[in-house]
Amino acid sequence: MASASVSMWRTTDMSAGKPARTQLRVGRLVKAHGLKGALKLELYTDDPDGRFVPGAVFTLQVPESSPWHGRTVTVREFKWMNSHPVLFLEGIDDREGAESIVRAILWVDQDAAEPASEDDAWYDHQLVGLDVVRDGEVVGRVARVDHLPAQDLLSVRLTGDDDREILVPFVKAIVPEVDMAGGRLIVTPPAGLFEELPADEADTVAPVDEAASASDEDAAGA
Repeated sequence: MASASVSMWRTTDMSAGKPARTQLRVGRLVKAHGLKGALKLELYTDDPDGRFVPGAVFTLQVPESSPWHGRTVTVREFKWMNSHPVLFLEGIDDREGAESIVRAILWVDQDAAEPASEDDAWYDHQLVGLDVVRDGEVVGRVARVDHLPAQDLLSVRLTGDDDREILVPFVKAIVPEVDMAGGRLIVTPPAGLFEELPADEADTVAPVDEAASASDEDAAGA
């Protein structure tokens, strides 16, 4: 699913003969905490206490080289420590085990027919095809949604140029409004995202990732 308030999270399985399914990205394991297998958690959900209940099962997004690749994890306990969310997983009982799974992203299966349970969140297939409007004019259309560890991106096919697509960070600062009823989303991009700048101006423009998602710098290694 996708959310402009945090980032995008859902992907939909439309395989032939299977009911539509989606996976919701709900968190990332940031670092080991203490000696008993606890893991500090970066949240991608507005309802952590409802998501991380004992027995909840999550699919892992990890590199293929990770020993956790292709596996799932089950929540043993979720708690708040000094206002930080901390997660305990079944089978991880010490710091060494916790460190082996650090930077993994947690996904949970959800029925695509269910209404969105998070505010400002959408399925990928709901976003694809929406008109992209800038300063009151349609400048393109959403071609696909790319999910990256640091943030989610909308691939926008520009109007009148079928061969050119640009990647737009799906964050509130750049996509302040998604109007599903109107079939469009509003963008307020930084200078240089939709058009090339003269060389003297381009040198002064901050990179899109820094402008849109400075808080996600450490997520790139997930």
